[in-house]
Amino acid sequence: MNERTQAATFPEIKVPAGLTFAGLVLGFAVGVALAGTPILEGLLRFATPAGALWLRALQITILPLVIGLVYTGITQTLEAAGGGALARRAVTTFCAILLASGLISALLVPALLTAFPIPARAAAALSGGAAEAGKVPSFSEILMAMMPDNIFAAASNGAMLPIVLFVSVLAVAATRVAPEPRRQMGLLFEGLAAAMMVVVGWVLMLAPIGVFGLAVTLAGASGADAIGALAHYILIVVAAGTVVLLGALVFAVIAGKQAPAALARALMPVYAVAISTQSSLASLPAMLSATRRLGVRESTADFVLPLAVAIFRATSPAMNMGVAIYCAYLTNTPLTAIALAAGVLVAFLVSLSSVSLPGTLSFVVSVGPIALAMGVPVGPLALLVAVEVLPDIMRTLGNVTGDVAVTTAVDRRHQAD
Repeated sequence: MNERTQAATFPEIKVPAGLTFAGLVLGFAVGVALAGTPILEGLLRFATPAGALWLRALQITILPLVIGLVYTGITQTLEAAGGGALARRAVTTFCAILLASGLISALLVPALLTAFPIPARAAAALSGGAAEAGKVPSFSEILMAMMPDNIFAAASNGAMLPIVLFVSVLAVAATRVAPEPRRQMGLLFEGLAAAMMVVVGWVLMLAPIGVFGLAVTLAGASGADAIGALAHYILIVVAAGTVVLLGALVFAVIAGKQAPAALARALMPVYAVAISTQSSLASLPAMLSATRRLGVRESTADFVLPLAVAIFRATSPAMNMGVAIYCAYLTNTPLTAIALAAGVLVAFLVSLSSVSLPGTLSFVVSVGPIALAMGVPVGPLALLVAVEVLPDIMRTLGNVTGDVAVTTAVDRRHQAD
């Protein structure tokens, strides 16, 4: 998710991911070391409100940022699809894989959490009473929620699914209006997204303090139990990303007609760059070199790969859905098939709209709407964001694999035509 490929119209956001992780570690260390002492009681008078206030500041930024990004992402995707047969084929393949990615997570992660449940004490520690369990709506309630009486009332109630759907329809409808009004609308939503990214960046600059406050509060109450939950969480979410990566390799072999050994050799330099930079953009030269070694035509690679880096993140729906599902299990929120389907749909739409944000920022923007659409409390995200630096490596590995795989497949199909 740490796809540092900022769109030209968006400001570059610096997020202190390392300091946030350090705040988490320090908070746990202080909470465990001082548990049961008067010193900790005095510290909690300041740490607990600091963590709670930071969490609220984070939550209030989600809706306006998502509105701006979803509109911008959908319009950019539609514009890309209108760039000719090669572009349409690439975008269609992107969309199919993104939907499959979310569906894989909806099936895999609950199965993993059933086979390897979150340790009870660790779950109680990590959920920390940050939010009460959400109520998953019934099928009829979801259908009614998609058509609220008042879209502004839906926004004020935090009903994310109808908001995302409404903005998506608005973005599609905008393609049917005259060029000048369409351009003005695009500038409006781009400006909203850009301004909100700055605001969220300011909030995340305080993440080391907020995460420290949340961590020391939890550790003081539960000891080291929350550490086990974080390790369990990382393994589950990374597993979802790993399945997508393996699926992309199979796709390259079958649809791209690539020999497994040659594919592995071509991807090794790409993986080296991806691990060291955690950036698809930084990995683009290595990906271009890899596709040439795999026999992809230069004209195809030079068009499809930059397009993929801009709008296609294969692991995004799977891993973001995985986080939301994990939060549901942490907070004992029941998940129905309808709720999971709503999550897959929102995960797909949001994945087109995350405009390659820095990892911590993209985590909040991408996972928050999915969780809200599924009726899952977002409170645990405040701590999970602190360890995103670790799953982020798998996100980038899966994304660059998907980029190369789709490029080989699109080129093979284009040659056949």
